[in-house]
Parts: sequence; C-alpha cells; structure tokens
Amino acid sequence: MSPASSISRSSSVESGLSGSYASSPRSDASDTPDSSLRSSPSPPLKALYTLPSPFFPASLEAEDSNRQCPQLPSIFPALPANNTPRVTATADAQTPDNWLPRDPTLIRLTGKHPFNSEGYLTPLFDAGFITPAHLHVVRNHGAVPKISPDQAYADWKIRVHGLVQEELEFSIGELAERFQVVTLPVTICCAGNRRKEQNVVRKSLGFNWGAGGVSTALWTGVYLADVLDYVRPIRPRAKHVIFEGADDLPKGPYGTSQKLSWAADREKGMLIAWAMNGLALEPDHGFPVRVVMPGQIGGRMVKWLKRIEISETESNHYLHYWDNKVLPMQYTPEQAKDTPEIWYDPKYTITELNVNSAIAKPAHAEVLDVSNEDMASNAKTYDIQGYAYAGGGRRINRVEISLDHGKTWTLADVDYPEDHFRAAAFEHPVYGLVDLTARDTCFCWCFWTLRVPLAALARADVVALRAMDEGMNTQPRDMYLNATSMLNNWWFRVAVRKSAAADGVRLTFEHPAVVGQTMEGWMDRMKAEGRDVLNPVFSDAPQDQAESAAKPSEEKKEVVMTKPGVNRKITAEELKAQDKQKPWFVVNGEVYDATEYLQDHPGGADSILLVAGDDATEDFMAIHSIDAKQKLAEYHIGTLVGSLSEPATVTSSSSDLNAPFLDPKTWKVVTLTSIERVNHDSLIYRFALPHSDQPLGLPTGQHVFVRLKRKDTGDMVQRAYTPVSPENARGSIDFLIKLYLPTGEYPTGGKMTVGFHQLEVGDTLELKGPLGSFIWQGSGTALWRGVPREVSEIGLVCGGSGITPILQVLRSVLHDSADTVTRLWLISANKTVDDILCRAELDSLFAAHGASGRFSVHYTLSTSTPAEWTYGTGRVTEDMLRVHLPAAGAGKLVLACGPSNMIEGALKSGLQKCGWDVQTQLVVF
Repeated sequence: MSPASSISRSSSVESGLSGSYASSPRSDASDTPDSSLRSSPSPPLKALYTLPSPFFPASLEAEDSNRQCPQLPSIFPALPANNTPRVTATADAQTPDNWLPRDPTLIRLTGKHPFNSEGYLTPLFDAGFITPAHLHVVRNHGAVPKISPDQAYADWKIRVHGLVQEELEFSIGELAERFQVVTLPVTICCAGNRRKEQNVVRKSLGFNWGAGGVSTALWTGVYLADVLDYVRPIRPRAKHVIFEGADDLPKGPYGTSQKLSWAADREKGMLIAWAMNGLALEPDHGFPVRVVMPGQIGGRMVKWLKRIEISETESNHYLHYWDNKVLPMQYTPEQAKDTPEIWYDPKYTITELNVNSAIAKPAHAEVLDVSNEDMASNAKTYDIQGYAYAGGGRRINRVEISLDHGKTWTLADVDYPEDHFRAAAFEHPVYGLVDLTARDTCFCWCFWTLRVPLAALARADVVALRAMDEGMNTQPRDMYLNATSMLNNWWFRVAVRKSAAADGVRLTFEHPAVVGQTMEGWMDRMKAEGRDVLNPVFSDAPQDQAESAAKPSEEKKEVVMTKPGVNRKITAEELKAQDKQKPWFVVNGEVYDATEYLQDHPGGADSILLVAGDDATEDFMAIHSIDAKQKLAEYHIGTLVGSLSEPATVTSSSSDLNAPFLDPKTWKVVTLTSIERVNHDSLIYRFALPHSDQPLGLPTGQHVFVRLKRKDTGDMVQRAYTPVSPENARGSIDFLIKLYLPTGEYPTGGKMTVGFHQLEVGDTLELKGPLGSFIWQGSGTALWRGVPREVSEIGLVCGGSGITPILQVLRSVLHDSADTVTRLWLISANKTVDDILCRAELDSLFAAHGASGRFSVHYTLSTSTPAEWTYGTGRVTEDMLRVHLPAAGAGKLVLACGPSNMIEGALKSGLQKCGWDVQTQLVVF
C-alpha cells in the first residue's frame, strides 16, 4: 500500500478509538470538513500520566501485551500497527542497553553501541506517512537512561530556571494538567541524512547515514511557548533557551539551545512531548519526555529532558558547539579538528532542515525486466516514488524528475498527508487537541509519484531527482562537500544498469551510497573504478562528461611539501647552530623554519622544539595528516646539504643503571605491568623500565612523548603525556589515561586512548623525553622558556585529566622541606563528582597545608552536583578566578592544563580581566 492510499482506510470515528477512550462527534457538529470532533467524557487527562497508569513504553510491558496506537477519525491518516519488539537484540547483549528490546531489522550505523539506526528505505516508505516507533530513526550518543515507571511519573521533574520571573519544576502530570495538551505530526530527520554519499568522496567527521535517516510521528505534549509564558522570561536579557537531557556522556549530558524568540512562538510548534503515536515514548525516543522542534534537525530535539534554562547566551554543552555545523567547504575534516574557533562561529550552526528528497522506488538492487514489446510501445508504465521534505515549516511546492542527465525535467504528483489534519479539529484523552485547521506551516514529509513508460525508463542511464520548497530553495546539482558531511542534498540519482534478457533488457537499479546492504551503490562502484564520483558519468553519458570523468581525482595527487622557488642550501652545521627557540628541522631532506607556527601547533610548541636541529621525518610522516603535510610547505626554507648523524635507534636498556632512563633524542621501550581503574573512564597504566632501580629522569613540569602501534589498525600514534609517577620515581612510569572510546558522534574515538585501551599486560610502547618549556626547580624557582623566575604564589587551573602536570607541581612544592613559603591555589573543573581525578591525594594535601594558608583547593562541577555539594558549580568564570586564584602581581604564575575551550574560551580572557598578563604569567601545559 502506498503512503498516499494508507490514509484513506474506511472506519467510523468511533471504531477508530478503543475502550474508554472511544469518541463520538459532538451533538452540534455539522458534516462540514471544518467541524470540530470532540471526545466523550473521560478521566482527567492528568490521570494518564500519574501512577498507577498503563502509560509506559510498550516494549517494556509483559510479553503478552499488544498495546496499539489509539486510532484517530478516518479523515486523518491511519496510525500504523505497533509491532513492538520483545527481545533484546543479540548485538545489545554486552552493552549498557542490554535491557532494551529493539527491532532487529533496523540498520545499525555505529556497530553495537551506541545505538544509531535507520530503516531500510523502501520498507520505511511503505510503512506510510506515520512511522511506527519500532522503525523510527534513532540517534543516541551513548547509553539510554534506564527509567522506571515510578521515576517517570512520580519523581521525574523538568527544572525551568535562569532568567525567569519564577523558577519551577514540572512533572509530566503537572504539565498535562496545567497546559493545553496538543498533538502535532512532525518529521524528525538527522542532519546527517544521506551522509554516506559525502563519506564515499571523503571520510568526514561523522558516521554513515543512508537516505532512511528520516521518520514522521504524532507527538503529544504541551507547547514550549506556553511553559515559557508561564515562567515569564526576563527580557531583554533573556535571549536563549537551553535544554539538557539525562544521558551520561564522556563530555557531559547532551544539550543544545534555541533562540528565545523562536521558542516563545507557538507557530514554531515546539513541544515538550511525552507520547509518540498515542503511546508512551519508547526509551530510544526519549522516555519519559523530550523536546520536539518541528522543521529543525534532529540534533536540536533533546531526549530524556531534565532541564530548561533561559539564558543570555546559547548553550555551552560540548556537542552544541562540536556538532551540527556545516563548515565552509574550504576546511577539510583534519583542518576543522585543528581549528577550534570555527566551531564557535554561529554562522555555521545548523538549525532548520534544508530541502531534500530521495527515491524509494525503484529500490536499490531492484531488478526489472522490460520486454522488446514494452520497448516498442508506451503502454506499460512504472511508478517512480519517494519522499521530500523541507525545513522551517516551508512547504515542498514541486518535485522534478529527469531521465536525461538534467537536460529536461518532469513534474511529479505530490501528495501531502499532513493536509488531512487541516480538515478538522479533534480532541482526545491521550492526544489532547489535534488542530491544524489554522496552521499554514508544513512540518512533515510529503510523498511524490511520477508514472513513466517502461520504454522511457529502459532508455535512461540515470533517474535524477530534485525538490523545491515554497521559499524557492532547491536541491543543487553539485555536492557541498563539508567536514561534517551534514545537510547533504545534491540531486538524488539512481543509476540504471542494463544487461541482456531473454526477451528484451534487464534493468538493475543502483542508489548512490546505501547502508546495511551487500550490494554497494553506484558511488562506491565508480570510486573503486577510479572515476570522479562528484561528476558522475553513467553508461550513455555525453562525451564531455566522459572526458571529465577521465581526469584524475585530486585525492590521487602526491602531496607537495616544498615551496616553489626555494633553492637555498643549508648545511648540517648551519642547522645545528640555529637558535633552538627559533627552530629549524628536517623532513625528507628539506629544511623548515617553524618559528611562526610554535603557538599554533595543535600538539604544542614543545613538540616542535624537541626536534629543533634534527631530522624529524619519521615522527612527522607517521602522525600527520595530508593537510598538515600540505601546510608544511609554508615553512619550507631550503634543502639540507650533506646529512645529519643517524638518529638513535629504539632501545630497551642502558649500560649505566644510574643514568636517567629518558632521552629526548631516543625512543626507549617500556613494558606494561599493571592497569588500575580509577573511575568510570580513567585508568592508571604502569610501565616497567628495563631495570627496577633505574631513575626515570623527568623534571617536575616536563612531559614525555608516548608512541604505540594500534592493534586494530596498525597505525603508529603518538602524543605527549605528563606521568603521575612520584617525583624521583625509579624503575617504572605511571600514566593516568582518560579514555575517549568510540561513540555515535565520534565512531573512531581518541586515536591514542583507544590504543591504550587495547593494551594488555606484557605489551610494550615507546617513550622519548623529557620535553617542555617549564620546569619547577624547587625552593620557589621556576625555569620557563629557559629563563629562571622567582615565584611566591602559583595559581593552578585544570580540567579533567589536565590534573597530571598540575599534580606534579603540587607534590614538588608541598613535599619540599626547604620550601615553606610558596603558596598554591587550585581550581579543578569537572563534569561530575566521579570525574574528579586524584581527589583523595588533593584532599590529603589540603588537609596538611590548608590551615597554614599554603594550599587552597576549589572544585567546580559543570553538569551534576549532589545535594551535599559545598564547592562550586558551572564552568570556569572570571568571578571564580578572582575568588579562588591569587591576585595578579609580580612573582606570580598561573599554570593550566585542560580542554582548549576552557583555556581559550574562558581562562585567558578571564585572567586578562583579572589583571594577569597571559603572555608572561600563564603557562599552558
């Protein structure tokens, strides 16, 4: 049954509703289409959302339960059958979601965990206008919160706070009782829909989505605008509305924000929703409550909603900035990762969906035989079908199909099932008020059909599709290749491949880039053939297209790391004599001056200073991307004449057991002897030196390079770490590693920490060092950038695992019997109490030295604070720096280590406002 026909199933108003929820027309209702249909008397609406109540996810009910969606009058689109899964999928058995039944037919896009899925395109299309919950698109960043009925309807509160006249908490029952309950049909679509097409061209920062990352449901709740009006935002200061969920993610719960002017507008249709197709939300869809933002990308629709904050500024949640962006196409994925400032530019934020469409029929890999008789006439036809949608409430006003590479286009017939909801208003105990009679906005997908003769289809090499919305926004012919591969909406093309059949020709259809199927799309095929997929040429393409396809792809060109016209010859003696603070180094026999890049290098200046005057070929080529290699050409100054002495090889032993183990020029092998878990995502890895009594040789404040070979990919990865080994450690070295394992948003995880996670006792890795521009020499003296400084007070600021270099300095100062005057002030910023690393040691140091005024410690939590918490809340601010760090002045330094958004976005500006000179008084590890 096509989506268009599925909305016209015959049934009376009464027969579409079941049990005590059955409704009948009002006695004064007329037969005109705009007459209002209201339900018969029923229990108060609040009773559905308070215990005891059957309003609980159907998938978690008893196996013999068969909960179905309460039907609407027959003038509205029919509700789908709710084929609720009852068994936990095998793929979930060893994951945190092992309690959650899921449909096994869904395509898993990020492996076993976290769960991100879409339906196969043609079955999704055949399901009709309203998608059943078990087929609906799912986007999760981590484990699904496990919520019991008691938690959902008795204890679950949504806190509304910030710049409001009255801060309140609402349960679902209170929302249902206090505000008008409404239902809207809304299409939810991931901004990554059709992303795989871009990922075939170039791997982006996001995982693959096919064309099934879109679904439509009836969402029931209350208007966000009504709730905001009730709490009365304090204008004009209030500008944004921030939403936060209850999921537990490595960088804090998922959160994002909306402009207050949009959120407060009922016409935008934003909902706080607790029901989907007349049933309680399934856990994957946000049970017990979520926000729904019609016309916007799915990334704005926070699930498991716990908090709404009205604020002067937009959300500072991690994924609000580091996700859901369409960056300029000039930035490759590697450049985007290394350019944090562009992620904070509001110009690149995605809010509304763009116009998009896809072909569902013919399906990918569908085979159609066309006889010679069919080829000779136009009698037999085929219905090409699919979906289209737009954003911001804009209506799709045309869908066009081309069978001749875009030379000519034919209008398809478009059906808008959403319009059936404009015919009449209806009220129901579960759905509340269903009333689109006065709405002009379009928040749902539409379906289109073009009937073509089989002969015309058999003559085509490709079926091309484009749609246009009422704002005259249309799908472009060419792909806008961007670092996140979001909002991909170039023409949707289905290749038509021909082969001989017994009585005519056999057509095999290829979609561009599919997920979850063994037969690859035409983009994968063309790329494997070495052809240009951005300018696709199908079998009978014009000659000018064929010539274009024969041109070599840019990605196949060799990377050039030299600057044209540079012919200076530099001797080894000249290289060695160069000032190490203005470093020259060699890669593949060419000399580079990195002086101007020291402050911008993502790995820190120390990574470059360490190879000053040396051959850095091995390390540079092993760990740098194509973008970095291309950028190196900017710093090319000449060619090395002669050769440098051979670099020292990797060693595992030293003849002098009293000599320090570490060597800044030589990789040394160490062996993993133990792994100790510290908290939910951090572990201490202890590695043995070759000799049990050998000194490590790491000055306080210095780091080491760590290099290992990933077991899964074979890639050599390296980065700098500060060990947490005790000062003057012998025979071993300890690393405190916070793991960044693969997630839905970052399917590869942290390259280095995933490598650590793969290590087992007995494995080895390599170290080189020490390195760094800062050394605490003791007795109130620091050596920074080669210059000694007398220091009387030290401010210390760290975020998460940035505690490691800070802890080294703390220990050195407070354990130094010759130093009784140097004072230290620490701010440790974390998400939750459990994220505070080394807290027992920090508290012990405070107990020993706090009373004397030598050491002050202040913790602050950004996402979750327990009731008994007596320290700070929120991220690092200027006020926090004023209160919990020493006042700026001579003989004082601030040492900091943490994420770049904390350092660049808060710390530097905050210190400057407090009177610090960040150029001469701030050391960033």
